[in-house]
Amino acid sequence: MKQLPFKVKTATGDLFEIVFPLHRDTGDPIKVEQLVSVILRAVDAEMSVTGPTSNGDVLQAVAMTLAIRTAMIHAPLGTSVLLTNELIRDALKAIGSAEISRAHSGRA
Repeated sequence: MKQLPFKVKTATGDLFEIVFPLHRDTGDPIKVEQLVSVILRAVDAEMSVTGPTSNGDVLQAVAMTLAIRTAMIHAPLGTSVLLTNELIRDALKAIGSAEISRAHSGRA
């Protein structure tokens, strides 16, 4: 299975090093990486304008967006939902084995 190594530093300074499995029908891994980066930057940019937003609200918005993208695929909805669930499951599994370095906070 092809993999996509991905490294991201969050706005709070945490560093995530993840190796995502790619679906067997992935068309262009570079475009996948670019889209992930663009989406993360867009969320950060929006939150810097609108102010603090709960993690639950962010996840809910991303989930709703993913549901819309799933429905936009010209295929039976059940097929698209199965694919989306598989992709989410695999991505969350990859996060579970990612190397995460948390930024130190507080005062010494």
